[in-house]
Amino acid sequence: MTWTTADMGDLDGMTVVVTGPSVGGIGYDTALELARHGARVVLAGRSVAKLDEAEAEIRRVVPRADLVQVVLDLSELASVRRAASEIAALGPLHRLINNAGIMATSHGRTVDGLEQQLATNHFGPFLLTGLLLPSLLEAGTSPYGARVVTVASVGHKLAPKAPLADPRVEGRYLRWPTYFQTKLANLLFTYELDRRLRGAALPVRALAAHPGAVNSRLISNGTSFGPLSRIADAAYPLVSQRPAQGAWPSLMAATADLPGGTYVGPSGIGEMQGPPRVVGSTKLSHDQIAQRRLWEISEQTTGISYP
Repeated sequence: MTWTTADMGDLDGMTVVVTGPSVGGIGYDTALELARHGARVVLAGRSVAKLDEAEAEIRRVVPRADLVQVVLDLSELASVRRAASEIAALGPLHRLINNAGIMATSHGRTVDGLEQQLATNHFGPFLLTGLLLPSLLEAGTSPYGARVVTVASVGHKLAPKAPLADPRVEGRYLRWPTYFQTKLANLLFTYELDRRLRGAALPVRALAAHPGAVNSRLISNGTSFGPLSRIADAAYPLVSQRPAQGAWPSLMAATADLPGGTYVGPSGIGEMQGPPRVVGSTKLSHDQIAQRRLWEISEQTTGISYP
């Protein structure tokens, strides 16, 4: 049977954090649908202006939406810590949807000296999840339970190797292989996190999702296809789906009756489009040695040690 947003049910009493909820992206549609079904949604994004825009648009559709704004820049570890403190003050947290990310941007270093794609797409979410784990545990015994949903990409299949190198070592920068490695990191993190949660018998599940091909603002925010950019700009809308459809896998992972370690993506050809279903990931993403090594690097880099 095909999953639809009608299967989400009444989410009244559920608190959900959605990172990267800017209008035009899948995070916005994820937040909108959760609010439509009654959840209290914490909008966590980089600027007040973008958060105001997202809140206004959600309230236009759902006037009585229960929304909270938190400024969060995942590329800055200090910002992640400040945002986590604000979110923790809200009480038990039922869902954390690590949606925000950047794609194939030019080379850059964060204020912490980290490569910006890996910092934004992996280290920031890793730190945020760890800091919010106590809030998730508070909600774990509730009827809704607690989950962490991290948004990866079908592009993880193109990652040349596990992201095990010291993130501060300078070297030749290739924007697309770096992006693919960050998406592989999302899955390595999810599978390792879920195994640790189960091993400790903690009432939190870790799942992952990917949106397929989505015609969203992520494509225009710094992404370059090099000399093929014009062709890609013209062709991509023809093979991609709307952000609202791209949000379906995240919503299914957040609300459907699924075990930890599940990966959800579109059901169409190449997992590019279509209704969501449980999908598979590469052998490398299930490499437990790579998972543990990335975890160790992540704890050292972010300064957090998960309980």
